Amino acid sequence: MEPLPLTDRTRVTRLAQRQVTDRAALHALLDEALVAHVAVVRDGGPVVLPLGCARDGDALLLHGSTGGGLLREAAAGAPLAVSVTLLDGLVVARSLFDSSMNYRSALVLGRAEVLRGEEQERALLVLSEHLLPGRWSEVRPASPRERAATLVLRVPLAEASVKVRAAGASAADDDGEDRAAWAGVVPLALRAGTPAPNPEVPASVPVPPSVRGLLARHGSG
Repeated sequence: MEPLPLTDRTRVTRLAQRQVTDRAALHALLDEALVAHVAVVRDGGPVVLPLGCARDGDALLLHGSTGGGLLREAAAGAPLAVSVTLLDGLVVARSLFDSSMNYRSALVLGRAEVLRGEEQERALLVLSEHLLPGRWSEVRPASPRERAATLVLRVPLAEASVKVRAAGASAADDDGEDRAAWAGVVPLALRAGTPAPNPEVPASVPVPPSVRGLLARHGSG
């Protein structure tokens, strides 16, 4: 697998040692993420919105309403900046200045392609299987009106960067900090809670396999 190319826009300049050029690391990060923050310049100013996402090969799928202004700009070919971050922990140092976060983050730059017809259908399946595996076959197919109201975009992963911090608090011997003060890492993770059915769902209806799978994936609280 080819490494991520370094460009003037993707080269990390601060703490450059945290940059990862392994394309597999980018794929793994995107395969774990559920939300991407998409930025575009609209009416002369920046706009950022969170969108559901899924990786499809060497591309990122995004979807939303055809009525959304940001998505319309993206569909018209506006340049995009897509940011995905997974927060893995809070780094608790012996000073607030030295405290930090452990994270995996990706930045994807490019322009989106609008998917239609069979490509849109397949992309919606990929998105559904990523966000809630198995749900596609548990519910009715989308109606033509619903499909017409849904915009699906594909952004190639041709220009992207990955930055990772996965370390504890600084343990330098000459930092002058009080060793009696606790320092370390508090891990953080996305966790699913107990499913709450709608009031109209009969008590006899069991939690479907797709939701049970989601609980297994993210841990039930």
